[in-house]
Amino acid sequence: MPPPRADWAYFFDIDGTLVEIAEHPSEVRLDGDLRGLIKVWHERTGGAVALISGRSITEIDRIYSGELLPAAGQHGIERRNAEGHIFTHEFSAALLARARARLIENLSRHPGIVIEDKGHSVALHYRQALPLASYSHKLLRSLVSEAGPEFAVQTGKRVVEIKPAGKDKGVAVMEFMSEEPFIGRTPVFVGDDTTDEYGFVVVNGMDGHSVKVGAGKTAAKWRLRDVDAVRSWLEAGLSTAEDDSQ
Repeated sequence: MPPPRADWAYFFDIDGTLVEIAEHPSEVRLDGDLRGLIKVWHERTGGAVALISGRSITEIDRIYSGELLPAAGQHGIERRNAEGHIFTHEFSAALLARARARLIENLSRHPGIVIEDKGHSVALHYRQALPLASYSHKLLRSLVSEAGPEFAVQTGKRVVEIKPAGKDKGVAVMEFMSEEPFIGRTPVFVGDDTTDEYGFVVVNGMDGHSVKVGAGKTAAKWRLRDVDAVRSWLEAGLSTAEDDSQ
């Protein structure tokens, strides 16, 4: 795949892309070297670097632990642009609260499943309770059916969640690409999970570069082996980026 350039716009998933997936979501944090690498690319692209995650923006900021980057949280339900303004997709908080209460009630007997309340969505992580994977998916599908078309099921690597419909990572990319400093650049989306496929499809439609991290069927044009390969790719492109910016 081509080396990264300073005149591109970058969109990075976090878990499984920039850092390894942890047993518990709260254990994830970017190390200092990786934060520094992302910061360098943010500077050399004139700010055209965004983090796009299923996590909330609050969690994205905790993990990155640096200056506030453009970010899309909860699969694009909330988005912070380059100027720091946050936009939130409208949905029925009452319906989500009802679903959240039902989840807590049903899962009180299954402590191996981790409930992650993101504020605008609720995820079930069954990484530590794999025999309950089918149960988790059926429970979420049932709750979404009760909540109606305003909500949708989002699946991922050993996680399933209920979230407002109408937003995804691809929509977030389109919204960023209509704004400065992203507008007019070649978009690059790097991700590892099924949720990132929305971003790959949108970037492909913009003649950009979609990059799948790890194995599995994908719409992405390119592939990197793992999170270490992502870091190596970004590091190897620094000299190229210097030439592009001159």
